[in-house]
Amino acid sequence: MKLILFLGVLFLAACGGSSDKKTTEQTDSAKTPELVLKWESDSSLKVPESVLFDKANQVLYVSNIDGKNAWEADGKGSIGKVGLDGKVITAEWVSGLQGPKGMGMFNGKLYVADLGNIVVIDIAAGKIEKSIPIEGATGLNDISIDPNGVIYVTEMLSKKLYKVENDKAEIVLENLKKPNGVLFYENELYLLDDGGLYKVNQDKSLSLIVDGMEGGTDGIENVQGNEFIVSCWEGALWYIKADGSKHLLMDTRAEKRSTADIGFDPETKTVYVPTFFRNTVVAYELR
Repeated sequence: MKLILFLGVLFLAACGGSSDKKTTEQTDSAKTPELVLKWESDSSLKVPESVLFDKANQVLYVSNIDGKNAWEADGKGSIGKVGLDGKVITAEWVSGLQGPKGMGMFNGKLYVADLGNIVVIDIAAGKIEKSIPIEGATGLNDISIDPNGVIYVTEMLSKKLYKVENDKAEIVLENLKKPNGVLFYENELYLLDDGGLYKVNQDKSLSLIVDGMEGGTDGIENVQGNEFIVSCWEGALWYIKADGSKHLLMDTRAEKRSTADIGFDPETKTVYVPTFFRNTVVAYELR
């Protein structure tokens, strides 16, 4: 009888230990990541609006608006280069742009949304190769490129989403509210519009994933699976989980520090944040 009771106690203890471990693992997996500051560049950048991580060349490209009016064609715009250690390699690597914003890469070329044109830069040469005009566009904003080189670009002022293939543009969506960030990921197209994150369906309808992100939804990056980071221009970063819930990672609105169109390195889980009028890029590790 004593032996049976002893074995029973051991069994209950083992079950309790297993249950506690399982609960801990579930809690850990359900945790919302946090941002840990890595570095901030100097302020030699010129109103940085967007950051793009280039894995092959281990560098960051930064679009500089260099002016108070983001939609003015003043010829002051440029693309800068920043090292992964936060040192500004050159504030104006490629100059002669107007109001450059979102960027994308494909086959050694850097594509930049620049008011009414998509400017194509040869990365190896560091020179503008050509411009692709988008008829009727004056406020091109963000770019994402699919594996076949098809470009998706938002137009903030006319409230449209374009698809550009073989240098020819066609309208995918119109009558939007405030279209900005766009992301092609795993054969799906995602769009930020007026505080909401949407998936663009094959029939060109929109499926809402999450809304309520005030302050000018700007950049979107995939973290893993169906989880994303979204930036809002006024100063907020949101983490979007696979279940569609949103979690505020950072809020710098009180100190008037913008968080514009972010970049992301999925291997080191580093988020690169352009601060617009503060003229810096800040790097955070996502933990």
